[in-house]
Amino acid sequence: MEVERVQALSLGGLNELPAQFVRPAHERPENSKAVEGISVPVISLSQPAEILVKEIYNACSQWGFFLITEHGISPSLICRLQDVGQEFFKLPQEEKEKYANDPSSGKFEEEYAEELLKVTDVLLELLSEGLGLERKALKSSLRGEEIELEMKINMYPPCPQPQLALGVEPHTDMSALTILVPNDVPGLQVWKDDNWVAVDYIPNALFVHVGDQIEVLSNEKYKSVLHRSLVNKDRLRMSWAVFCTPPLDASIGPLPQLVNDENPSKYSTKTYEEYRYRKFNKIPQ
Repeated sequence: MEVERVQALSLGGLNELPAQFVRPAHERPENSKAVEGISVPVISLSQPAEILVKEIYNACSQWGFFLITEHGISPSLICRLQDVGQEFFKLPQEEKEKYANDPSSGKFEEEYAEELLKVTDVLLELLSEGLGLERKALKSSLRGEEIELEMKINMYPPCPQPQLALGVEPHTDMSALTILVPNDVPGLQVWKDDNWVAVDYIPNALFVHVGDQIEVLSNEKYKSVLHRSLVNKDRLRMSWAVFCTPPLDASIGPLPQLVNDENPSKYSTKTYEEYRYRKFNKIPQ
């Protein structure tokens, strides 16, 4: 029997969570609460380059995650992006299924993509400099202008028993970088020093996740952030995530400049396609 879509279940007026959505006891939010009093890094891109390099290096090596402000993308454009996502989820189920099953729907061409590519270029240059490399090193390793952007819109409807469920289970992203815009309902948590840390909403900020490919290229100097998403009892949570990835046939491995006798290679070189296959099928990398 096909499992009903979460949105359809929510609209049916649930009072109790269906068994298939109840997480194992050790994963439930009620048993793994976020630590209080810790804030994730927030970095303004308007700062001088030397400060940005240091702040982003620290954020990526210690957290694998940070928020950016003053990034140059207008608040009105972000609002339009969010409007498109909200309108999508108001479509009849049959129409939504057509989009969900269309392989091309993950790729998009519009003004937001152009602006996001500019931000991605800046971040990759700063990340490269933080590693002591030439500014274009990481972008070139991801195949430069062939870098692909894929968008995923996540919708987490109100949940009658949020203490028992997760919107998304703990995971790292396969991408090089993930740049995300949420609505104002909190829920994202990142793993830091053996604790979950809740990420506060900041209007118009972009949430930046270091993904697996940057961790590999940096030979683990930068960490791919483990994160999860919670659900809310009363409010709808949404997020607009853009995954910045190399082409499937790009070979990704630790950059030679970062490998030596004291710091040997921690990963084998493989195509992004093979990496994805191994991760999807839970095969060691």
